[in-house]
Amino acid sequence: MKYNIPADVPKNKESLYKKNLKSVTNGTNRLMLFAGDQKVEHLNNDFYGKDIPLEDNSPEHMFQIASKAKIGVFATQFGLISRYGREYKNIPYLVKLNSKTNLVPYEEQDPYSQAWLSVADVVNFAKTSGLDIKGVGYTLYLGGEHEHAMLAQAAHIVHEAHKNGLLVVLWIYPKGKFIKNEHDGHLIAGAAGVGVALGADFVKLKVPFDIRGNFDSEALQEVTMAAGRSGILCEGGAKVDEKAFLTELYTQIHVSRSRGNGTGRNIHQRPLKEAIKMANAIYAITSENASVKEALKLLK
Repeated sequence: MKYNIPADVPKNKESLYKKNLKSVTNGTNRLMLFAGDQKVEHLNNDFYGKDIPLEDNSPEHMFQIASKAKIGVFATQFGLISRYGREYKNIPYLVKLNSKTNLVPYEEQDPYSQAWLSVADVVNFAKTSGLDIKGVGYTLYLGGEHEHAMLAQAAHIVHEAHKNGLLVVLWIYPKGKFIKNEHDGHLIAGAAGVGVALGADFVKLKVPFDIRGNFDSEALQEVTMAAGRSGILCEGGAKVDEKAFLTELYTQIHVSRSRGNGTGRNIHQRPLKEAIKMANAIYAITSENASVKEALKLLK
């Protein structure tokens, strides 16, 4: 497969960039991102409670899944990687550079999430730790008074990562007092356009809904086209029935032309063996061109 290498990747880093992209996408250019950043984003709401296995309350549960399942990358905060990485060196990591809690309502205050660390810190960490760091991630919120600061920081992060041969995933969410519908497909397409304007390799976005609140495949096609050479990753959302999740995922990728997914709760909110099977099924559809029927067989 031919890979589009951004022009800000230096000649001496092109092979590393290409190697990273080929590795995390299984040569398909589609990324299965196992999202493990919710310890900050959602606090403990996603890890402890009704219908959530007790083992999910331990951060190590996600590392156990990521080390045994087929995934493209495991995206989580630097501190979690540093605490558990020595025991889980086989995991392909994507370091989430920023995160914020959900304690302050967006209606009360426009969201702002500043980077905790620099790309240089991650590059140095990769060298000294020997861990398999494939890239970095950053979340920015459009539509609020702080968007200019996050846009500038995101642009800098993308450029610095590319200069070091690393991939970049941008989480881009329109949020705040002026955003009436986060699942408006036309709005999400605008966010996709911002992602490619920033030079992101992949952009993780909300799923567009129709007027009945269901996934809108046609609207997602507007989104994926607006993203150009940046790949769209649809968020996984709250835990749902396996067949329903995999069927929608197949449509997102093989009909609406998204280039992957960012899934957390639909994987880690399961006992370890079930979580591994679910991750493998998601990977099969995303990066192994499997059908829904073939993916469902992996759950048995």
